[in-house]
Amino acid sequence: MSKPFSDHDKRKQISVRGLAGVENVAELKVAFNRHLHFTLVKDRNVANKRDYYFALANTVRDHLVGRWIRTQQYYYEKDPKRVYYISLEFYMGRTLQNTMVNLALENACDEAIYQLGLDMEELEDMEEDAGLGNGGLGRLAACFLDSMASLGLAAYGYGIRYEFGIFNQKIVNGWQVEEADDWLRYGNPWEKARPEYMRPVKFYGRTEHTPDGVKWVDTQVVLALPYDTPIPGYRNNIVNTMRLWSAKAPCDFNLKDFNVGGYIQAVLDRNLCENISRVLYPNDNFFEGKELRLKQEYFVVAATLQDVVRRFKASKFGSRENNNVLDVFHIQVAIQLNDTHPAMAIPELMRVLVDEEKLGWDKAWDVCVRTCAYTNHTVLPEALERWPIDLFHHLLPRHLEIIFEINRRFMEYVASKFPGDHDRMRRMSLIEEGGCKKVNMAHLCIVGSHAVNGVARIHSEILIATLYVSYTNTNTFKSSYFNGTNATHTHYDNIGDGSAQLSAHDHLLQPLVLLWHSLTHSLTHSLTHSLTIYPSVSLSGIKKEPNKHWTPRTIMVGGKVCLVPLSLHSHQRVVTGSTYRTIPLIHNSLLLCNALSPLLFSQAAPGYHTAKMIIRLITAIGEVVNHDPVVGDRLKVIFLENYRVTLAEKAIPSADLSEQISTAGTEASGTGNMKFMLNGALTIGTMDGANVEMAEEAGEENLFIFGMRVEDVDAMDAGKGYHASEYYNRIPELKQAMDQIAGGFFSPKQPDLFKELVDLLMHHDRFKVFADYEAYIKCQDKVNQLYKNPKEWTKMVIHNIAGCGKFSSDRTIAQYAREIWGMEPSLEKIPAPDEKLK
Repeated sequence: MSKPFSDHDKRKQISVRGLAGVENVAELKVAFNRHLHFTLVKDRNVANKRDYYFALANTVRDHLVGRWIRTQQYYYEKDPKRVYYISLEFYMGRTLQNTMVNLALENACDEAIYQLGLDMEELEDMEEDAGLGNGGLGRLAACFLDSMASLGLAAYGYGIRYEFGIFNQKIVNGWQVEEADDWLRYGNPWEKARPEYMRPVKFYGRTEHTPDGVKWVDTQVVLALPYDTPIPGYRNNIVNTMRLWSAKAPCDFNLKDFNVGGYIQAVLDRNLCENISRVLYPNDNFFEGKELRLKQEYFVVAATLQDVVRRFKASKFGSRENNNVLDVFHIQVAIQLNDTHPAMAIPELMRVLVDEEKLGWDKAWDVCVRTCAYTNHTVLPEALERWPIDLFHHLLPRHLEIIFEINRRFMEYVASKFPGDHDRMRRMSLIEEGGCKKVNMAHLCIVGSHAVNGVARIHSEILIATLYVSYTNTNTFKSSYFNGTNATHTHYDNIGDGSAQLSAHDHLLQPLVLLWHSLTHSLTHSLTHSLTIYPSVSLSGIKKEPNKHWTPRTIMVGGKVCLVPLSLHSHQRVVTGSTYRTIPLIHNSLLLCNALSPLLFSQAAPGYHTAKMIIRLITAIGEVVNHDPVVGDRLKVIFLENYRVTLAEKAIPSADLSEQISTAGTEASGTGNMKFMLNGALTIGTMDGANVEMAEEAGEENLFIFGMRVEDVDAMDAGKGYHASEYYNRIPELKQAMDQIAGGFFSPKQPDLFKELVDLLMHHDRFKVFADYEAYIKCQDKVNQLYKNPKEWTKMVIHNIAGCGKFSSDRTIAQYAREIWGMEPSLEKIPAPDEKLK
């Protein structure tokens, strides 16, 4: 039983978002009690908070189901083109609040839970994060699914239902320790198993070339069991589907083996098969050529394409008598590959078309290219997938043959265009020669897709000038190049609670709140001008109030919550970010005047030693600074453990300053930078990734931009190069900082603990950290001066909020739909479940 609430607690529960209808509240209370009794088999005497959460989740889910079924009926009747978004990661976070917002149930649920004597926030906190992603790539995929539903697109997300998501991070004695994320241990009320659509996936074996075609025989079969999760659009009655596959072993025990005592081994072999969907690989920016990873990548695309072909043949278009073959597949189907992880969709689709559907190679290839499109997320060489030929031949022998044939035909085409240019052929080949031959998966995606896009304009330009230069300047293949700047789902990721706080504190900002619940690119410079006439609006107070209780380690500086989140999620930038933040902290003069306390969060891949050492350095700096008798009461260095979607929802709205400080030309885009911008944090950063477009939208004068541009980095590389020792010897503060780190100032019990990091910065730093140091310090001085002037700071904040309409994922998905998929977004509501379907 929950304890009685004080008057203060009760007032907190009163919704500021609107008044709920009495009949809706009563209906929700009845449904809540019904699920508590009949679904969970509990009463109020024995039920706990988790039981109440599940009762509420099932109650809300009831309102989804009718719309979910109606949406599929609507798609069948209208038979629109369908888009399939394949990703190895979907970082969904929590579902309850997003669903209540999208179904317009939040007011009624708030009131019903209040009348039942429960606390909505406590129930929401019982939900496990669906951490099926490592960071930006997976979170972007989740935002895209939301926007595809909100824009009325017939879309499906396909991925893997990992039993263990991204690991739980603990900081023990300053070191990162990983714990398994058993997110399914209490069950998942939002998913529905669909065993009737289970599909076989083959591995290993050999190929036989017969007069009837190529046969893949003697294979090991793993079953793919789908679990469906509803993805509701924003108040348009559309509920799309995310289908995640779970690996299951087939039930074909060999009785002979059983009789001779092989039963135990047979059971153990089943477990090995099911390891495919056991755990998420804990890094989205560092390629590890492991057999299990390649198995995961093929598993998801093989199961997905079987499902896509089944749905195509069952559709009105695909089942027409004159369309009973897949030579028109691309007319009704679009497949988007989220990075190279699902690149195996290209040879797998070719295998299905050629070996199973008996299309000729040329026709099959035309259909494949017209169907597939590819999004690149990085140019960093360590993140590009290259699979050894030997591993391919062992695991997927038929697909290696198909890739060889694709490459042979492509090389013949290139040779016909550029006779004798063997260097060009080497650069463009899908097969990398050398000691260990490898398949270049990015090249496979480029050649096998009709559209290729980067995720920020500067990223797309770098791709065209470097990785794809041999393709783009010769017109040697069919792909078109697009830029689709990353974005975030504004209905949920950013302003759900923040909008309520804004409207509660100052009614002058309500027009801004309402505009965010439409296509947010409609925010214009005229809105910016109209908002800046209200200098009395205290955004810092608004940001402080709803978030002041979210962590017991909230930093209090001069009576205000002043947070500087620094996300180190991209492990290639860990050294850069940590050192930038470390150096001014060590310099005492800056310690005494810095008005902002750094709040840092990151997760290091379990096997990434350098990233773990950076986290240890950050915690060591905190141990010194936080206990310093001079500055310890004025400044705190805090490392937040276990950063994930739910923590971000609390930390990001609390931030005043966002650090986006990657070396120009190394960050593809970023989405955290956009979330900070939308939530009223100013940005200090380099002209890299989406920072460039953020500066254009809000005005460069409203961001704190410093450091080298891409052309400066290129000029340095082309000239004398980067030499860390030059900056070390020339800048006294920098030298002092490095000497203190290397000499054990922050690790007196282990003086040599961080020597390795300093050696990395001094001799092996391809990110050129020291080159931007002086510019960074000068820019931080500007930050500190402006922070002392709340009126001017607030004006800059409003310019940033009003300027980030471009960074709505609705805008990005609308662009994808029109320019890549050949589909038209719609804001039209479909009939509700109790209305007649037109």
